[in-house]
Amino acid sequence: MSSKDTEPPAATLLSREIISVNRQTGEGVLRYVALPEFMNRHGTVQGGFLAAMLDSATALTLITCIEADETAVTRSLRVEFLRPAKLGVVHARACIVSRTGTAAEVAGELRDDNGVTLATAVAMLRILKSKPSD
Repeated sequence: MSSKDTEPPAATLLSREIISVNRQTGEGVLRYVALPEFMNRHGTVQGGFLAAMLDSATALTLITCIEADETAVTRSLRVEFLRPAKLGVVHARACIVSRTGTAAEVAGELRDDNGVTLATAVAMLRILKSKPSD
């Protein structure tokens, strides 16, 4: 099993579920679950968890679309919080906007069950060769 096939602890914490990733179009659809532990003092999901979901969705989409011996790391993530997020299911979409040999720009968005956009992001990622597993 390659490192791309294992779920990192952060993905498990966010209850990440990969719905689909289209390697030809560079588009990913994922689902997360905002748990009660993610709440802030206002009774909504703390923004850092939404940013983590966007980071996860954008990076996972890119990682799925690159070669098996490559990985990607986030260089920057610009997030805009548009609406408060409630506990429960959060839907994510990500799309590769551009890519060179060693870098990519990926856009992402989070929506609630009613289709309301909660947050958007643009991630700049670096593409690296994966280290062989021991």
